Amino acid sequence: MKPFSFVHVADLHLGYAQYNLDVRREDFNRVFQEVVEKTMQLKPDFMIIAGDLFQQARPSNITLENAITNFKHLRDAGIPVLTVDGSHDSAPNVITGTILNPLDSAGLIHYLPRRKGAFWQNKNCYVYGVPNFRTKRRTEEQLPTFLGENRPTPDPSLFNIFVFHMALDIPSLKPPQIEAEATPELLPDDFDYYAGGHVHSLHKMPFKNGILAYSGCTETVSYEDASIKKGFFHVEVNAKGVPKLHRINLETPRHFIILDHDYSGSTPAKITEKAVESVREADEDGAIIIPVLRGVLPTSATRGEVDLRKIRDAAEKALLVRPLIRLRETEVSEEIVRSIFEGELKDLKTKAFEYFFEVFRERYGHEEAEKMSKLAVNMIEPLVKKDEAKIKKELEGFVS
Repeated sequence: MKPFSFVHVADLHLGYAQYNLDVRREDFNRVFQEVVEKTMQLKPDFMIIAGDLFQQARPSNITLENAITNFKHLRDAGIPVLTVDGSHDSAPNVITGTILNPLDSAGLIHYLPRRKGAFWQNKNCYVYGVPNFRTKRRTEEQLPTFLGENRPTPDPSLFNIFVFHMALDIPSLKPPQIEAEATPELLPDDFDYYAGGHVHSLHKMPFKNGILAYSGCTETVSYEDASIKKGFFHVEVNAKGVPKLHRINLETPRHFIILDHDYSGSTPAKITEKAVESVREADEDGAIIIPVLRGVLPTSATRGEVDLRKIRDAAEKALLVRPLIRLRETEVSEEIVRSIFEGELKDLKTKAFEYFFEVFRERYGHEEAEKMSKLAVNMIEPLVKKDEAKIKKELEGFVS
Protein backbone atom coordinates (compact mmCIF):
# COMPACT_ATOMS: atom_id res chain seq x y z
CA MET A 1 0.00 0.00 0.00
CA LYS A 2 1.25 3.46 -0.89
CA PRO A 3 1.11 6.01 1.97
CA PHE A 4 -1.74 8.49 1.66
CA SER A 5 -3.78 10.92 3.74
CA PHE A 6 -7.34 12.19 4.02
CA VAL A 7 -9.29 14.85 5.90
CA HIS A 8 -12.21 13.90 8.16
CA VAL A 9 -14.61 16.74 9.00
CA ALA A 10 -18.27 16.81 10.12
CA ASP A 11 -21.09 18.97 11.46
CA LEU A 12 -20.38 22.16 9.50
CA HIS A 13 -24.04 23.26 9.62
CA LEU A 14 -23.68 25.70 6.74
CA GLY A 15 -26.45 28.28 6.54
CA TYR A 16 -27.30 28.27 10.25
CA ALA A 17 -28.46 31.81 11.12
CA GLN A 18 -28.19 31.11 14.84
CA TYR A 19 -30.28 33.41 17.08
CA ASN A 20 -31.84 34.77 13.86
CA LEU A 21 -28.59 36.63 13.17
CA ASP A 22 -27.38 36.79 9.59
CA VAL A 23 -23.86 37.37 10.90
CA ARG A 24 -23.97 33.88 12.44
CA ARG A 25 -24.79 32.39 9.04
CA GLU A 26 -21.71 34.20 7.74
CA ASP A 27 -19.69 32.75 10.63
CA PHE A 28 -20.51 29.17 9.64
CA ASN A 29 -19.67 29.85 5.99
CA ARG A 30 -16.40 31.56 6.93
CA VAL A 31 -15.34 28.57 9.03
CA PHE A 32 -15.98 26.25 6.06
CA GLN A 33 -13.77 28.48 3.95
CA GLU A 34 -11.00 28.06 6.54
CA VAL A 35 -11.53 24.27 6.50
CA VAL A 36 -11.14 24.26 2.70
CA GLU A 37 -8.05 26.51 2.77
CA LYS A 38 -6.34 24.36 5.40
CA THR A 39 -7.30 21.19 3.50
CA MET A 40 -5.74 22.52 0.31
CA GLN A 41 -2.55 23.31 2.23
CA LEU A 42 -2.45 19.74 3.60
CA LYS A 43 -2.97 18.27 0.10
CA PRO A 44 -4.80 15.08 1.18
CA ASP A 45 -5.90 12.44 -1.30
CA PHE A 46 -9.55 13.12 -0.45
CA MET A 47 -11.89 14.75 2.08
CA ILE A 48 -14.65 13.02 4.07
CA ILE A 49 -17.65 15.01 5.36
CA ALA A 50 -19.52 12.83 7.86
CA GLY A 51 -22.91 14.54 7.69
CA ASP A 52 -24.61 17.84 8.58
CA LEU A 53 -22.77 19.73 5.88
CA PHE A 54 -25.83 22.00 5.81
CA GLN A 55 -28.19 23.08 8.55
CA GLN A 56 -31.16 22.26 6.31
CA ALA A 57 -31.90 19.95 3.39
CA ARG A 58 -32.79 23.05 1.36
CA PRO A 59 -30.21 25.77 2.17
CA SER A 60 -30.57 29.36 1.00
CA ASN A 61 -29.14 30.46 -2.35
CA ILE A 62 -26.32 32.43 -0.73
CA THR A 63 -25.30 29.45 1.42
CA LEU A 64 -25.44 27.16 -1.58
CA GLU A 65 -23.40 29.57 -3.68
CA ASN A 66 -20.67 29.79 -1.04
CA ALA A 67 -20.59 25.99 -0.70
CA ILE A 68 -20.33 25.52 -4.48
CA THR A 69 -17.46 28.02 -4.67
CA ASN A 70 -15.52 26.14 -2.00
CA PHE A 71 -16.25 22.73 -3.52
CA LYS A 72 -14.97 24.01 -6.87
CA HIS A 73 -11.72 25.04 -5.19
CA LEU A 74 -11.32 21.50 -3.85
CA ARG A 75 -12.22 19.94 -7.20
CA ASP A 76 -9.72 22.18 -9.02
CA ALA A 77 -7.07 21.11 -6.50
CA GLY A 78 -7.82 17.45 -7.29
CA ILE A 79 -9.29 16.65 -3.85
CA PRO A 80 -12.46 14.50 -4.09
CA VAL A 81 -15.11 15.19 -1.43
CA LEU A 82 -16.92 12.10 -0.08
CA THR A 83 -20.08 12.80 1.91
CA VAL A 84 -23.00 11.26 3.74
CA ASP A 85 -26.08 13.16 4.92
CA GLY A 86 -26.73 14.04 8.55
CA SER A 87 -29.76 14.57 10.73
CA HIS A 88 -30.08 18.16 9.46
CA ASP A 89 -29.42 17.83 5.73
CA SER A 90 -30.97 14.40 5.13
CA ALA A 91 -33.97 14.24 2.82
CA PRO A 92 -37.20 15.12 4.69
CA ASN A 93 -39.11 13.06 2.11
CA VAL A 94 -38.60 11.27 -1.20
CA ILE A 95 -40.00 14.15 -3.27
CA THR A 96 -37.96 16.94 -1.65
CA GLY A 97 -34.71 14.98 -1.41
CA THR A 98 -31.48 16.47 -0.14
CA ILE A 99 -29.33 19.16 -1.72
CA LEU A 100 -26.48 16.62 -1.71
CA ASN A 101 -28.09 14.93 -4.73
CA PRO A 102 -27.68 17.83 -7.21
CA LEU A 103 -24.23 18.61 -5.80
CA ASP A 104 -23.31 15.00 -6.58
CA SER A 105 -24.80 15.26 -10.09
CA ALA A 106 -22.75 18.43 -10.67
CA GLY A 107 -19.56 16.54 -9.88
CA LEU A 108 -18.76 18.65 -6.82
CA ILE A 109 -19.10 15.88 -4.23
CA HIS A 110 -19.51 12.11 -4.09
CA TYR A 111 -22.68 11.48 -2.09
CA LEU A 112 -21.90 7.91 -1.05
CA PRO A 113 -25.39 6.56 -0.13
CA ARG A 114 -26.64 7.53 -3.59
CA ARG A 115 -23.86 5.67 -5.42
CA LYS A 116 -24.19 2.08 -6.56
CA GLY A 117 -22.88 -0.03 -3.70
CA ALA A 118 -22.65 3.13 -1.55
CA PHE A 119 -18.87 3.36 -1.95
CA TRP A 120 -15.93 5.18 -3.53
CA GLN A 121 -12.58 3.56 -4.17
CA ASN A 122 -9.08 4.33 -5.37
CA LYS A 123 -5.82 2.32 -5.44
CA ASN A 124 -5.31 2.60 -1.69
CA CYS A 125 -8.70 3.01 -0.11
CA TYR A 126 -12.29 1.73 -0.01
CA VAL A 127 -14.79 4.23 1.45
CA TYR A 128 -18.35 3.13 2.26
CA GLY A 129 -21.09 5.47 3.54
CA VAL A 130 -24.60 5.09 4.95
CA PRO A 131 -27.44 7.65 5.08
CA ASN A 132 -28.84 9.14 8.26
CA PHE A 133 -32.23 7.77 9.36
CA ARG A 134 -33.00 10.56 11.89
CA THR A 135 -34.28 8.46 14.81
CA LYS A 136 -33.21 5.38 16.78
CA ARG A 137 -36.29 3.41 15.72
CA ARG A 138 -35.84 4.13 12.03
CA THR A 139 -32.10 3.42 12.23
CA GLU A 140 -32.72 0.03 13.82
CA GLU A 141 -35.32 -0.76 11.16
CA GLN A 142 -33.70 0.67 8.03
CA LEU A 143 -29.93 0.47 8.48
CA PRO A 144 -29.82 -3.37 8.26
CA THR A 145 -31.96 -3.15 5.11
CA PHE A 146 -29.62 -0.59 3.54
CA LEU A 147 -26.58 -2.71 4.40
CA GLY A 148 -28.30 -5.75 2.90
CA GLU A 149 -29.14 -3.96 -0.35
CA ASN A 150 -25.71 -2.28 -0.55
CA ARG A 151 -23.52 -4.95 0.96
CA PRO A 152 -20.20 -3.54 2.20
CA THR A 153 -17.17 -5.23 0.62
CA PRO A 154 -14.07 -4.01 2.47
CA ASP A 155 -10.85 -5.20 0.83
CA PRO A 156 -8.12 -6.52 3.19
CA SER A 157 -5.47 -5.25 0.76
CA LEU A 158 -6.81 -1.67 1.05
CA PHE A 159 -7.47 0.80 3.87
CA ASN A 160 -11.21 0.57 4.54
CA ILE A 161 -13.29 3.50 5.85
CA PHE A 162 -16.90 3.44 7.06
CA VAL A 163 -18.64 6.86 7.06
CA PHE A 164 -21.77 7.50 9.13
CA HIS A 165 -23.67 10.24 10.98
CA MET A 166 -25.17 8.97 14.22
CA ALA A 167 -24.42 8.71 17.91
CA LEU A 168 -23.41 5.21 18.92
CA ASP A 169 -24.55 3.74 22.22
CA ILE A 170 -21.14 4.03 23.88
CA PRO A 171 -21.37 5.83 27.27
CA SER A 172 -17.88 7.33 27.08
CA LEU A 173 -18.67 9.36 23.96
CA LYS A 174 -22.43 10.02 23.91
CA PRO A 175 -23.44 13.41 25.36
CA PRO A 176 -26.47 13.22 27.70
CA GLN A 177 -28.55 15.51 25.45
CA ILE A 178 -28.15 13.21 22.42
CA GLU A 179 -30.07 9.96 21.96
CA ALA A 180 -27.98 7.02 20.79
CA GLU A 181 -29.26 6.02 17.36
CA ALA A 182 -27.45 2.71 16.98
CA THR A 183 -25.60 0.07 18.95
CA PRO A 184 -22.02 -0.71 17.88
CA GLU A 185 -23.22 -4.14 16.71
CA LEU A 186 -25.27 -2.53 13.91
CA LEU A 187 -22.11 -1.28 12.20
CA PRO A 188 -20.28 -3.79 9.98
CA ASP A 189 -16.89 -5.25 10.88
CA ASP A 190 -13.62 -5.29 8.94
CA PHE A 191 -13.15 -1.53 8.56
CA ASP A 192 -9.95 0.23 9.59
CA TYR A 193 -11.45 3.65 10.27
CA TYR A 194 -14.99 4.57 11.30
CA ALA A 195 -15.54 8.25 10.39
CA GLY A 196 -18.40 9.57 12.51
CA GLY A 197 -20.49 12.70 12.65
CA HIS A 198 -23.31 14.03 14.87
CA VAL A 199 -21.37 14.00 18.16
CA HIS A 200 -20.01 17.56 18.33
CA SER A 201 -17.04 16.81 20.58
CA LEU A 202 -13.73 15.27 19.58
CA HIS A 203 -13.35 11.50 20.11
CA LYS A 204 -10.98 8.78 18.94
CA MET A 205 -10.89 5.28 20.37
CA PRO A 206 -10.29 1.62 19.40
CA PHE A 207 -13.40 0.14 17.80
CA LYS A 208 -13.91 -3.39 16.49
CA ASN A 209 -10.59 -4.01 14.68
CA GLY A 210 -10.03 -0.36 13.76
CA ILE A 211 -10.43 3.20 15.05
CA LEU A 212 -13.64 5.10 15.76
CA ALA A 213 -13.30 8.87 15.32
CA TYR A 214 -15.63 11.83 15.69
CA SER A 215 -14.03 15.03 14.41
CA GLY A 216 -16.48 17.31 16.26
CA CYS A 217 -18.27 20.42 15.03
CA THR A 218 -16.52 23.35 13.34
CA GLU A 219 -18.62 26.14 14.90
CA THR A 220 -20.69 26.45 18.08
CA VAL A 221 -24.11 25.03 17.19
CA SER A 222 -25.41 24.97 20.78
CA TYR A 223 -24.05 26.63 23.90
CA GLU A 224 -23.04 23.15 25.14
CA ASP A 225 -20.47 23.13 22.32
CA ALA A 226 -18.85 26.40 23.39
CA SER A 227 -15.98 24.84 25.36
CA ILE A 228 -15.06 22.44 22.55
CA LYS A 229 -11.98 23.37 20.54
CA LYS A 230 -13.19 23.45 16.94
CA GLY A 231 -11.33 21.61 14.19
CA PHE A 232 -11.04 18.46 12.10
CA PHE A 233 -8.77 15.45 11.56
CA HIS A 234 -5.98 15.04 9.04
CA VAL A 235 -5.32 11.29 8.90
CA GLU A 236 -2.03 9.97 7.53
CA VAL A 237 -1.91 6.27 6.65
CA ASN A 238 1.51 4.64 6.25
CA ALA A 239 2.55 1.82 3.92
CA LYS A 240 1.48 -0.75 6.54
CA GLY A 241 -2.02 0.67 6.71
CA VAL A 242 -1.57 2.23 10.16
CA PRO A 243 -3.40 5.58 10.55
CA LYS A 244 -2.04 8.55 12.49
CA LEU A 245 -4.59 11.23 13.40
CA HIS A 246 -3.53 14.89 13.52
CA ARG A 247 -5.87 17.48 14.99
CA ILE A 248 -6.18 20.61 12.85
CA ASN A 249 -7.51 23.48 14.95
CA LEU A 250 -9.61 26.28 13.46
CA GLU A 251 -9.01 29.95 14.17
CA THR A 252 -12.17 31.65 12.86
CA PRO A 253 -15.03 30.25 15.02
CA ARG A 254 -16.73 32.96 17.07
CA HIS A 255 -15.91 33.16 20.77
CA PHE A 256 -18.67 32.14 23.17
CA ILE A 257 -18.54 33.02 26.87
CA ILE A 258 -20.68 30.86 29.16
CA LEU A 259 -21.53 32.36 32.57
CA ASP A 260 -23.09 29.44 34.46
CA HIS A 261 -24.09 30.39 38.02
CA ASP A 262 -26.36 28.97 40.72
CA TYR A 263 -28.52 31.73 42.20
CA SER A 264 -30.45 29.58 44.69
CA GLY A 265 -32.05 31.68 47.43
CA SER A 266 -31.53 34.99 45.66
CA THR A 267 -34.49 37.22 44.84
CA PRO A 268 -35.18 37.99 41.16
CA ALA A 269 -33.92 41.55 41.72
CA LYS A 270 -30.66 40.25 43.20
CA ILE A 271 -30.27 37.70 40.39
CA THR A 272 -30.71 40.48 37.84
CA GLU A 273 -28.12 42.61 39.61
CA LYS A 274 -25.56 39.79 39.85
CA ALA A 275 -26.10 38.66 36.25
CA VAL A 276 -25.69 42.21 34.94
CA GLU A 277 -22.43 42.57 36.87
CA SER A 278 -21.20 39.20 35.55
CA VAL A 279 -21.98 40.15 31.93
CA ARG A 280 -20.24 43.52 32.27
CA GLU A 281 -17.11 41.85 33.64
CA ALA A 282 -17.05 39.30 30.79
CA ASP A 283 -17.84 41.79 28.00
CA GLU A 284 -15.63 41.19 24.98
CA ASP A 285 -15.61 42.55 21.45
CA GLY A 286 -17.65 40.35 19.10
CA ALA A 287 -18.29 37.58 21.63
CA ILE A 288 -21.59 35.83 22.32
CA ILE A 289 -22.27 35.76 26.07
CA ILE A 290 -24.60 33.12 27.49
CA PRO A 291 -25.58 33.76 31.14
CA VAL A 292 -27.07 30.49 32.44
CA LEU A 293 -29.26 31.30 35.46
CA ARG A 294 -29.71 28.21 37.64
CA GLY A 295 -31.08 27.57 41.11
CA VAL A 296 -34.24 27.59 43.21
CA LEU A 297 -36.12 30.84 43.75
CA PRO A 298 -37.47 31.84 47.18
CA THR A 299 -41.12 31.13 47.97
CA SER A 300 -43.55 33.30 45.96
CA ALA A 301 -40.82 34.53 43.57
CA THR A 302 -41.24 33.81 39.84
CA ARG A 303 -38.88 33.52 36.87
CA GLY A 304 -40.79 36.33 35.13
CA GLU A 305 -39.52 38.80 37.69
CA VAL A 306 -35.93 38.46 36.48
CA ASP A 307 -35.20 41.47 34.23
CA LEU A 308 -33.85 39.76 31.10
CA ARG A 309 -33.80 42.97 29.09
CA LYS A 310 -31.48 44.56 31.63
CA ILE A 311 -29.18 41.53 31.45
CA ARG A 312 -29.19 41.58 27.62
CA ASP A 313 -28.30 45.28 27.57
CA ALA A 314 -25.46 44.93 30.08
CA ALA A 315 -22.73 44.38 27.44
CA GLU A 316 -21.42 47.11 25.19
CA LYS A 317 -18.90 45.22 23.03
CA ALA A 318 -20.36 41.70 22.71
CA LEU A 319 -22.27 40.68 19.60
CA LEU A 320 -25.10 39.23 21.70
CA VAL A 321 -26.10 38.44 25.28
CA ARG A 322 -28.45 35.45 25.37
CA PRO A 323 -29.66 34.57 28.91
CA LEU A 324 -30.85 31.02 29.57
CA ILE A 325 -33.30 30.58 32.44
CA ARG A 326 -32.84 27.35 34.39
CA LEU A 327 -34.48 28.62 37.59
CA ARG A 328 -37.07 26.64 39.54
CA GLU A 329 -39.84 28.59 41.20
CA THR A 330 -40.62 26.40 44.22
CA GLU A 331 -39.07 23.65 46.22
CA VAL A 332 -40.66 21.70 49.04
CA SER A 333 -38.19 21.54 51.94
CA GLU A 334 -36.52 18.23 52.79
CA GLU A 335 -38.16 18.31 56.23
CA ILE A 336 -41.64 18.44 54.71
CA VAL A 337 -40.83 15.68 52.19
CA ARG A 338 -39.51 13.44 54.97
CA SER A 339 -42.52 14.10 57.17
CA ILE A 340 -44.82 13.13 54.32
CA PHE A 341 -43.08 9.99 53.06
CA GLU A 342 -41.60 8.48 56.22
CA GLY A 343 -44.93 7.85 57.99
CA GLU A 344 -45.61 4.12 58.16
CA LEU A 345 -49.41 4.29 58.46
CA LYS A 346 -50.22 6.32 55.36
CA ASP A 347 -50.77 4.70 51.99
CA LEU A 348 -48.91 5.91 48.90
CA LYS A 349 -51.80 7.94 47.47
CA THR A 350 -52.24 9.85 50.71
CA LYS A 351 -48.54 10.63 50.85
CA ALA A 352 -48.54 11.69 47.20
CA PHE A 353 -51.54 13.95 47.79
CA GLU A 354 -49.80 15.68 50.70
CA TYR A 355 -46.65 16.16 48.65
CA PHE A 356 -48.53 17.71 45.71
CA PHE A 357 -50.57 19.86 48.09
CA GLU A 358 -47.39 21.31 49.60
CA VAL A 359 -46.11 22.11 46.11
CA PHE A 360 -49.30 23.71 44.79
CA ARG A 361 -50.19 25.76 47.84
CA GLU A 362 -46.90 27.67 47.41
CA ARG A 363 -48.51 29.31 44.37
CA TYR A 364 -52.30 28.89 44.71
CA GLY A 365 -55.07 29.17 47.29
CA HIS A 366 -55.99 26.32 49.63
CA GLU A 367 -59.06 25.18 47.68
CA GLU A 368 -57.38 25.35 44.28
CA ALA A 369 -54.28 23.54 45.56
CA GLU A 370 -56.48 20.77 46.96
CA LYS A 371 -58.27 20.28 43.61
CA MET A 372 -55.00 20.22 41.67
CA SER A 373 -53.47 17.73 44.12
CA LYS A 374 -56.43 15.37 43.70
CA LEU A 375 -56.08 15.58 39.91
CA ALA A 376 -52.33 14.85 40.13
CA VAL A 377 -52.93 11.76 42.29
CA ASN A 378 -55.77 10.52 40.06
CA MET A 379 -53.56 10.88 36.98
CA ILE A 380 -50.71 8.69 38.26
CA GLU A 381 -52.30 5.30 37.52
CA PRO A 382 -53.71 6.07 34.02
CA LEU A 383 -50.42 7.74 33.01
CA VAL A 384 -48.44 4.65 34.02
CA LYS A 385 -50.90 2.38 32.23
CA LYS A 386 -51.12 4.76 29.23
CA ASP A 387 -54.91 4.76 29.60
CA GLU A 388 -55.67 7.69 27.30
CA ALA A 389 -59.45 7.47 27.80
CA LYS A 390 -59.15 7.79 31.58
CA ILE A 391 -56.56 10.58 31.29
CA LYS A 392 -58.94 12.49 29.01
CA LYS A 393 -61.85 11.91 31.40
CA GLU A 394 -59.88 13.17 34.41
CA LEU A 395 -58.71 16.31 32.56
CA GLU A 396 -62.18 17.09 31.19
CA GLY A 397 -63.68 16.63 34.68
CA PHE A 398 -61.09 18.99 36.16
CA VAL A 399 -61.71 21.67 33.53
CA SER A 400 -65.49 21.46 33.83
